[in-house]
Amino acid sequence: MAATDATHLGLVMLAAAAGGVINSIAGGGTLLTFPALIGLGIPGLAANATSTVALWPGAAGSIVGYRRELAGMRPWAIRFAVPSVLGGLAGALLLLRTSAERFEQLMPWLVIGASALFVIQRPLMAWIRAWDIKRGVDLTLSEPSETPSLKVLLYQFGVGVYGGYFGAGIGILMLAALGFMGFTNIHKMNGLKNWGGLCTNVVAAATFAVSGIVIWPVAGAMAVGAIAGGYGGSLMAQRVPQQRVRQAITFIGFASGIWLLIR
Repeated sequence: MAATDATHLGLVMLAAAAGGVINSIAGGGTLLTFPALIGLGIPGLAANATSTVALWPGAAGSIVGYRRELAGMRPWAIRFAVPSVLGGLAGALLLLRTSAERFEQLMPWLVIGASALFVIQRPLMAWIRAWDIKRGVDLTLSEPSETPSLKVLLYQFGVGVYGGYFGAGIGILMLAALGFMGFTNIHKMNGLKNWGGLCTNVVAAATFAVSGIVIWPVAGAMAVGAIAGGYGGSLMAQRVPQQRVRQAITFIGFASGIWLLIR
């Protein structure tokens, strides 16, 4: 049946809702929506572009759900936006110049690498903090008070490039970076991660829309599901113990990478 058949549109709407929940908690929702679109017979590059266009409203919904956690984080949010937008544009343009075969070869390794980085983040941060204590650094503040450094912004640009290119695992990359910067509250980290992802995905979605490869009826149906899933996921994540959220992030990352390797 056609990709715009009502039954298929309903199925991809549900997939997008689940993807919005996963993106809100950990990132990687693309790994639900992308296979769903491939199952409809949509070519890989068009499926990826359509998925990106459809999922960015879900990030906007999750921002609303995390608005309290983002209170007082405006300096970070403003500075995060610039490299996220520029990186997203560069990644989207790079995708449009990539062959379908090369695109599928790179995906699993990028996701598995990001997942591994998130796993080692906590023990590495514990080692760094132990070293700081030996050097007499004040650790009484639970969150960094400084604005992001140039190195952090350059890293975020790289994350934006990856996010504009495909996006699965972009949240894991940002969460790992925020952990290395000294953040300890997973919910604040998720709020900043979702903001950075929104900035990246908006410009990438606009680029794909102009390119003409987006399947609009499918993107519209998925956007409805993504908005509901993004908002609901942000509220659900804040009611789950932080350790549970971290476990979900780790599981989603490695499971997604392994699935991409064996598909």
